[in-house]
Amino acid sequence: MAFRWRSFAFAMLIGLLSFADGARAAAPQVPMLWDAKERLPKPDLSTLPRLRFLTTTDFPPFNFLDGAGKLSGFHIDLARAICAELGIVEKCQIQALPWAELEGALRKGEGEAIIAGIAATPESRTTYAFSRSYLQFPARFIMPKSKALTEPIFDKLLGKRVGVISGSAHERMLRDYFSTVQVIPFDRPEDLYADLKAGKVDAAFGDGMRLAFWLGGSDAAGCCRFAGGPYLAPEYLGTGMAIATKADNPALAAAIDYALQEISMKGTFAEFYLRYFPVSFF
Repeated sequence: MAFRWRSFAFAMLIGLLSFADGARAAAPQVPMLWDAKERLPKPDLSTLPRLRFLTTTDFPPFNFLDGAGKLSGFHIDLARAICAELGIVEKCQIQALPWAELEGALRKGEGEAIIAGIAATPESRTTYAFSRSYLQFPARFIMPKSKALTEPIFDKLLGKRVGVISGSAHERMLRDYFSTVQVIPFDRPEDLYADLKAGKVDAAFGDGMRLAFWLGGSDAAGCCRFAGGPYLAPEYLGTGMAIATKADNPALAAAIDYALQEISMKGTFAEFYLRYFPVSFF
């Protein structure tokens, strides 16, 4: 199992993010999912009549209505940046619909792309063509600040009581790859967080984004921090967020890939990420 873990760790940890020392672990980290040496061809969209992004209003901080009723969020800023990078701002629109109506609207030609967190799976790929992933969701440990561990973490977790949501992909991942811990399942995140703060468990393991929001909120009261990681494991956690187009329009998905890479390389993606995720989950 130790060999299996080490193979997993080297394969799945994001190479550019090292959490071996406390100073870097405390600094904001931005995921980089693009190879700087790969240069995607710039698409010719001169014949594209328009690009309408379809999204929802009920998935903060990705898509939501702000206090003035204006459509806002990470996805909204990202869609506008894609249009700017492709040089088609005047052809771009963003429309919000209920989640259940997105697929039908795309199929009927009421939009050209969905930016709402549709998972790219073997099943969904029969309906959509997808861009490459622009954001992934690593698994993370959180621990009390005074006891937080640093990588390499596997041997240090021996015998630790680690809380995780029962029946989740994170529980399966914890049991498979961190076999030396005592797994303590919880039905509700609130109970897990309460026991972590009370010292009844040594650590919590789960979705890095959700844990980041808790760490930055008032309930955590500054008690805890990330420890080790981040851990990317597509076989447990999926491949992250991608933009969906019609299955017969892979050229548009490829054009969006070009824009996403440029946005990432120029630092625009980092700006959006830190704006909406002030406690980085990487």
